[in-house]
Amino acid sequence: MSLTAAIKGVIPISPTPFHADGRVDEASMDRLTDYFTGCGVDGITILGQLGEAPKLEFAEARAIVARVCKRTTVPIVVGVSAPGFAGMRALAREAMECGAAGVMIGPPNTLRTDDQIVGYYRQAAEAIGADVPFVLQDYPLTFSVVMTPNVIKRIVTENASCVVLKHEDWPGLDKITTLRGFEADGSMRHIAILVGNGGLFLDFEMERGADGANTGYAFPEMLVDVVKLSAAGHRDAAHDLFDAHLPYLRYEQQQGSLGLAVRKYVYMRRGLISCDAQRKPSVALNAHAKQEVEYLLARIARTDKRAVLKAV
Repeated sequence: MSLTAAIKGVIPISPTPFHADGRVDEASMDRLTDYFTGCGVDGITILGQLGEAPKLEFAEARAIVARVCKRTTVPIVVGVSAPGFAGMRALAREAMECGAAGVMIGPPNTLRTDDQIVGYYRQAAEAIGADVPFVLQDYPLTFSVVMTPNVIKRIVTENASCVVLKHEDWPGLDKITTLRGFEADGSMRHIAILVGNGGLFLDFEMERGADGANTGYAFPEMLVDVVKLSAAGHRDAAHDLFDAHLPYLRYEQQQGSLGLAVRKYVYMRRGLISCDAQRKPSVALNAHAKQEVEYLLARIARTDKRAVLKAV
């Protein structure tokens, strides 16, 4: 199974569960994989930005890929961003041999000009091999690399293996409109556009032409429902559900390790992972933050009963 530009729906970004002592929690990884599949997702991304991939040894990363690929039949996308192409190629080739559908590549923060960005992805595609489909990750808030619509068009045009854009620009609604305009006028072939940022703008991104979401959120089933409702033309229902989750979604979208700490805490509260630990260096939620999260979850539960959790 190979990733193609025809993919639609929700491909959640899975966190990497750890025990309190920093070991990979394989049992929790299995529960997460089963849970995602049961939510009706259209794929799963592992070893993404918030999958703590840079904290893993190569053998650990490969073992996670092999485990998840054996566990489910949905397409698996593997984050392979790396400081050098040797490491990127090694993980990409291993991932595909394990049964992954494709890989995701984010840019290094050293890129400054349009030509540098385009050249980097040309070399990355050559390094992993033209037979490996890849997701172009556009996340300037974290990577400090700004890709204009024309730069994305150049990357897509030069690299047939670029089949998905993970759109995480902010603000970025007009970028989606511009890219779909390129497709309409024939100046760029079709690629799937899946959005990130925790789904923070998913409601309107779908209306601008996104195909779905490729992001982390502690209630991925909400993302699945919003994408389906929006695609079916049920605008008010999609917005109503999204709005019920928005206060907590915003809280979870705090940048860096703190946002991941919130997400892992809720996954733990939902019984999907055994421990909310991050591998060091890390942060943990203090008692005040946990109280705020519990309050926000209770507010979601007024509308969406999937947020009803056992009292702590």
